[in-house]
Amino acid sequence: MSDLVIVFDPSPDPAAVERVRNGVELHNVAATGLADYATVNFLLKSPRGEVLGGLFGAIWGGWLHITFVWVSETVRGQDWGSRLMDEAEAYAVGRGCIGATLETFSFQARPFYEKRGYEVFGVLEDYPPAHAKYFLKKRFSPPVP
Repeated sequence: MSDLVIVFDPSPDPAAVERVRNGVELHNVAATGLADYATVNFLLKSPRGEVLGGLFGAIWGGWLHITFVWVSETVRGQDWGSRLMDEAEAYAVGRGCIGATLETFSFQARPFYEKRGYEVFGVLEDYPPAHAKYFLKKRFSPPVP
């Protein structure tokens, strides 16, 4: 197939994004036999429906991977970040997960996650320059029989 081309596309069609994502996920399932995948999306909303925070992630391979956690400045310091994390972790445990992973930057919330039992298992220095990106994990306690 010599007529193929590589095209830079800063705003790809959602169907194209889905095609690539599905290709990776189908490969992962074929390689591991683990097909149980679930999105994890929790929103913090005001009574008027305004989004004031949220947590997005996914479950696969027995682990919760948290992609984004954010709480608006207007409601920070009121434990909403902890409540979002509690909900996501409880959901993951209920689906049989053994732990969770996430990434954070040196200018973000590393101490918040560490207080919640997450530990750093990797660091990428100078990303972005003069900062670092931290990779964290947390093992969930096994259920009590």
